[in-house]
Amino acid sequence: MELILKPLGCEVRGVDLKTENRPEIIKQIQEDVTKHRILIFKDQGIINGDKHVEISRWFGELESTFYKHPKSPHPDVFRVSNDRNEGCTNVGRSGWHIDGTFQPAPFSYSLYHMESVPKKGHTLFIPLTELIESLDKDTYDIWNKAWMVSDRRSSPVHPLIYSHPKTGKPVLCFHLGMTTSFIWNYNLPTETTASHEEYEALLKSIDSKINQDNGKYIYVHKWEPGDFIISDNLAVGHFAHSSTQAPRSEVGLRVLHRTTIKGTTPPKK
Repeated sequence: MELILKPLGCEVRGVDLKTENRPEIIKQIQEDVTKHRILIFKDQGIINGDKHVEISRWFGELESTFYKHPKSPHPDVFRVSNDRNEGCTNVGRSGWHIDGTFQPAPFSYSLYHMESVPKKGHTLFIPLTELIESLDKDTYDIWNKAWMVSDRRSSPVHPLIYSHPKTGKPVLCFHLGMTTSFIWNYNLPTETTASHEEYEALLKSIDSKINQDNGKYIYVHKWEPGDFIISDNLAVGHFAHSSTQAPRSEVGLRVLHRTTIKGTTPPKK
């Protein structure tokens, strides 16, 4: 059974990811992730690290660039928590983003499983194509000439707006907390580096548009036991709600496992 979540994603019931191995079902899941951008598999129980990695490999080669927490169930599983003894803390809190903007090609998919569900600790998602399509012409023109410079690794430069490698739809390569600067008209005769004021204004503009009209494009996922999410990382921005870091003594233990799939196509105009 599917329940479409407007304007983004759908719930999936009646599929047991722990035992599913039929090629036709796996192919359908792959196609549905591209179509809906987020699939939320319900009632999956606890999925161990090996199985999480096995499911992830349906979508390509895993890429693990994060800190390896001692309690992670697998070297390719990123373990995050509201308790530093249980997982990495403050993850996803620096600003709206897609995963892997510090790579030459950002991650293509992200897969999430909440092993321990707290009373609070939502994850927010935003459909990037609808966000871009909502822009007025002046704002679009500014965003469309901007390229982000990551503050990590080799500081790759990516176009802010580009075409999704599978669907061809406009999407964003962005990280509001891990961008050191913007470049206007990169690799063109008119190339210039954004001033600090322009840099701050563009970050504020992106955040403002994401939250426009009381966040009408934002999907707030309130985790339930057994949830397993597969997302098209290139099509969906996300952000960890402040409640993800609420004290364990107040909301209970939060433990989220995440894998990421290696990107194969660098963003390009």
